[in-house]
Amino acid sequence: MFDKKPHVLVLGGNFAGLACAQKIRHYLGDAARITVIDKKSYLLYIPNISSDVFEDRNPALHQRLDIVPVLAREDIDFIHGEVTGVDVDKRTVTFVPAERGGAEAHVEAYDYVVFALGNRLAFDRIEGFVDFGHTVTDIYHGEKLRQYLKREYRGGPIAIGSARFHQGDGADGLVPYPGGSIPRALAACEGPPVEVMMSMATWLKDNDKGEPNKITVFTPGKMIAEDAGEEVVKQLLDLATRMGLNYWHDTQDITRLTAEGIEFADGRFLQAELKIIFPDWRAHDFLKGLPVSDSEGFIRTNLCMQNPDYPEVFACGDCAAVTVPKLGAIGHQQSDIVGLQLGKAFGKVDPEKADQPLKPEVLCIGDMGDGKAFWIHSNSWFGGDIQKLKLGRVPYFLKMRYRDLFFANDGKIPAWGLDAAEMIAER
Repeated sequence: MFDKKPHVLVLGGNFAGLACAQKIRHYLGDAARITVIDKKSYLLYIPNISSDVFEDRNPALHQRLDIVPVLAREDIDFIHGEVTGVDVDKRTVTFVPAERGGAEAHVEAYDYVVFALGNRLAFDRIEGFVDFGHTVTDIYHGEKLRQYLKREYRGGPIAIGSARFHQGDGADGLVPYPGGSIPRALAACEGPPVEVMMSMATWLKDNDKGEPNKITVFTPGKMIAEDAGEEVVKQLLDLATRMGLNYWHDTQDITRLTAEGIEFADGRFLQAELKIIFPDWRAHDFLKGLPVSDSEGFIRTNLCMQNPDYPEVFACGDCAAVTVPKLGAIGHQQSDIVGLQLGKAFGKVDPEKADQPLKPEVLCIGDMGDGKAFWIHSNSWFGGDIQKLKLGRVPYFLKMRYRDLFFANDGKIPAWGLDAAEMIAER
C-alpha cells in the first residue's frame, strides 16, 4: 500500500527524463512519490557513439548507464515498461511491462506528469534505408557502421546528412528573447552530421582510404546547422571547403536510398557508396491527438515547460514542442525548469526563483577526429546575441571527460560543470 503523498510520474528515463526526476527530487525533497517509466533500464549516451565508431570501439561496451540503481539511490521508483497511452483527463498512463513479450497492459495514476519520452527516429519512412543506409544514432546502428567500415567499405563516395524534420506548431508565438522566437526548422539537429563529416575525413586519412573530397554533407534547409548561427556556420563551412569536403543544401528531403546513392525531393541525385543518414524525428503515435499535443504530436508547453491547458502536465526534452533543435543541452536546461516549477507547486520554491522561463542556448561539442573537436555556444537563432566557435584538443578533452563525469556522478553534472567547460573551451 503506497503512502498518500502526491505522485509525480516521469515518462522516459534518458537524458531529459533522468535529469527531470533528479531535479524534482532535489527541489521537492520527500514531499512526493516519484516514478520513472521507460522501456529500457539504461540511459543511452548518444553523443559519444560516433566517437566509438570512428575510433574502432564497440559502443555497446561504453555508452550505457544502468539507471535502476541510480534512481533507487534517490528513492525514485522505476517501472520497466513501454508507455502506450495517456489520458490527461483521468490523469492515467497505460503501459506494458517491457521485459518479456506478450505482457498485459497496466494503468498508473498520477497527480503530476512529465513527458520526457523523446521521439521516434523515422528511419522506417526512408525508402531503402534498411538495405542501403547507415547512421550513428544508437548502439545497433553504430556497431553496424563500425563493422561495415572495417569489412565492407570499398573506398567509394560518402554522403552524410538529414531527412526533413516535421516540426509542428506547438511553439509558435513563444518569445524566449526580446524580438526572438522558436524558429521552424527543416532538420531536427545538425550538429551530428557536421561532427560525422569531420570524423569521417579523419578516418579516411588514418585508414588510407582517400581524401575528404569523397565526402558530401547535405541538408534539407538553406543552411546546415542553422541553429548555431550564421557566423559560426560560415566558419565551419570555410573549414570544410579548405578540407575539400562537398556541401549540398536545399535538398528538401530524402526520397529514396539506392545502392548507387540518394534521390532527393528537389530532383537531384547524389552518388554514394556509404550513406550516413539522420532521419525525421517524429512524435510517438499515441501522443498524436491528445489535448496537450500540437499538430505533429509534440507536447505543447509555455517557456516554463508547463502545458497551458493542463497545469499538472509538463514536458522536457525532445518530445516537447519547444525543443528545437532536438538537442540534449536544451533538455538539460528544461529539466531544471520543470523541477523548479514543481517545487513552486509544492510550496518548496519561491515563485520569483521558479518562474525563470526557458532561454534556449545551443551548446554542442562535436568530435572532429585526430583528438580534436569543435565547441559551439550560440543563442542567436532564438533572438540572442551569442555566437561562438572554438576548435582544438581542449574541446575534445571536454567531450570525453564530460561523459566520464556524467557516468561517475549518476547522470548529474555539478552546478559548476557547464560553466567550467564553457570557460575552458572559450578561453
